[in-house]
Amino acid sequence: MSMPDGNIVSLPGVMQPDGASGPEPAPHGGGEVARMLEALLFAAAEPLSVKDLAGRLPEGANIAAGLAVLAAQYHDRGVVLAEVGGRWRFQTAPDLAFLMAEERQEPRRLSRAAQETLAIVAYHQPVTRAEIEAIRGVQASRGTLDVLLEIGFVRPRGRRRTPGRPVTYATTDAFLEHFGLASLADLPGAAEMRAAGLLDLDLPADFAVPDPSLAAADEEDPLDDAATEFHTDYLGEPAPEA
Repeated sequence: MSMPDGNIVSLPGVMQPDGASGPEPAPHGGGEVARMLEALLFAAAEPLSVKDLAGRLPEGANIAAGLAVLAAQYHDRGVVLAEVGGRWRFQTAPDLAFLMAEERQEPRRLSRAAQETLAIVAYHQPVTRAEIEAIRGVQASRGTLDVLLEIGFVRPRGRRRTPGRPVTYATTDAFLEHFGLASLADLPGAAEMRAAGLLDLDLPADFAVPDPSLAAADEEDPLDDAATEFHTDYLGEPAPEA
């Protein structure tokens, strides 16, 4: 820049007529490098290696010194600088990891056998184990029904009035709640299942989906009555002494 007296004054960072630039920037110290590293690591989507960092920083930057300064600055903070597999990242301080823990119940995935058994119970209830096996065409594993009983989708309902008085099974309110049903009458019908691709289009014309809401209650006895049929009161009061 020319002054009235003809002298040329150099402004920092401005190219001069002879092509020279202003004063050279001071070498990057550990503190300045630490600031740059902090910006890079905070913005990175994954840990960065020293080579990754060097590709972003000015030539000659002392990365080791910058990382040391940064580690010291975050030593007792909620977020600390950590090296993982030769790469650097910010992470939650180990003593605060409990704040990040979240307890949640993972939904239990039912096996194919359990899904088929649940569908049979839902549409044919009250239904016995033998009837479930007859409909599925295979022997029902005890573990399959146990899983459905454990998660609360199926419950013992009563005893069939047939030889052996087998236990009958039915669905629970938890089953209705889980599948968003107001009642058993809201279970999908044949038309809905056919539209969803769950039924073969070549089914017989007289095929009908069972309606569990029409189940006859006079074919079984309540389970409680059957369970207490042979109950003995061992906790009764002792007979008075003579």
